[in-house]
Amino acid sequence: MKLHNEDCIEQMQKMIDEGVQVDSVVTDPPYELGFMGKSWDSTGIAFQKETWELALQLLKPGGHLLAFGGSRTYHRMAVAIEDAGFEIRDQIMWLYGSGFPKSLNIGKAIDKTADYKIQSKLRRDVVQSVIDAGFELPGRSITDWTKEDHAPGKKWWNQFLEWLPTLSDENQDRIHRKFLSKGYSGKTAFWNIEGGMGDFEITAPATPEAKQWEGWGTALKPAHEPVVMARKPLAENTVAENVLKHGTGGINIDECRIEGGERDARENNTSYGISRIGEENDIRGNKAIGKTSLGRFPANVMHDGSEEVLKEFPNTKSIEDEGSAARFFYCPKVSKNERNRGLDNFEEKKTSSMSGRRDPHDMEKSKIDNDVTGRFVTERKNIHPTVKPVELMKYLCRLVTPKGGTVLDPFMGSGSTGMAAKDEGFEFIGIEKEKEYFEIAEQRINTTSPLFEFIK
Repeated sequence: MKLHNEDCIEQMQKMIDEGVQVDSVVTDPPYELGFMGKSWDSTGIAFQKETWELALQLLKPGGHLLAFGGSRTYHRMAVAIEDAGFEIRDQIMWLYGSGFPKSLNIGKAIDKTADYKIQSKLRRDVVQSVIDAGFELPGRSITDWTKEDHAPGKKWWNQFLEWLPTLSDENQDRIHRKFLSKGYSGKTAFWNIEGGMGDFEITAPATPEAKQWEGWGTALKPAHEPVVMARKPLAENTVAENVLKHGTGGINIDECRIEGGERDARENNTSYGISRIGEENDIRGNKAIGKTSLGRFPANVMHDGSEEVLKEFPNTKSIEDEGSAARFFYCPKVSKNERNRGLDNFEEKKTSSMSGRRDPHDMEKSKIDNDVTGRFVTERKNIHPTVKPVELMKYLCRLVTPKGGTVLDPFMGSGSTGMAAKDEGFEFIGIEKEKEYFEIAEQRINTTSPLFEFIK
């Protein structure tokens, strides 16, 4: 088991030169959305044919690739994977009720923009009052705030407020009088001006413009993540021959069946009969021979068990069972404990909530902390924004990896695939360029097993 804190392109090439081969690739690459302002999510690496050509060379003939994608950018990744030489075999859908940022409420955004402009003007007037009173400001950027096109940011504003108390009470009063002379009431004293629109909770349209656009947004509710399922072309004439020679080419149906109730077990009949469903023989002539508790055949749909997803599957009768989301693989979104597994000694850091809402696992620590977006932030030890549930990654690893095989994840993130691979008894090779995430992955995987060989 090896983890590499390297650029995945460079590291995969090294592995090819060393003659390394893997049985499967299970990965969650960048969605190329500039997600939450992260630079690593806007490099285009997931759209580059070269990325997947290297993965193809590392795979054994018939080996499978499973790669998550964004609903808006999946097609570009899929084309790159196909152009690299893979066969696109299927698309798996992971359905969920919440997680990614939803549509922007344009009406509220208009009001918040107005509040932000008001706050910015107040701040500029405060700064101008300081200048008018004859004081030199601590920093060129703060002086520039007096210009109409400059909006004082919260970081520098807080720096400014730290500077003000260093002046005498007399001088502070002097500055305040200059501010009041501009027509503001005493209640808007500059030392009480807070961080901007993020401090306001807007529940109804306040401006005429906002009322006009109330109810408008910018996107549909994200309800799924697609996963491309691709296969390296077989080296032999048939799947059976390829499996026997290379150990790859098929998918593990029985180990990935979905738990379900008893159903009829049938004996295959080579000659098709004409009986109807519900009779002793089915329409293909397969004879009922009793009951089986073998789970449902794996589907290309997975879900998080949320109410939003479950209600989309009404209890209508089907041939085999009641129609419901129970027929698909169920895995809840990652929990706080799972996210921070093995990170007891890590310091908590502020990170923005993906949804722009309070983190349900950290309600007491979630708060608005941004003067422009008003996004909720949470103090977390695992600060990776898109941590995948380990159970979900276990299912995917198990689906495409033979017993004792090696799983490669060239975009390791915080290590969920590595934890899953180890839990399932697979060898694992992980690559992560971002040092901060690599250290998190290293620690999470290390708590899963001390047997990993870490390569930095």
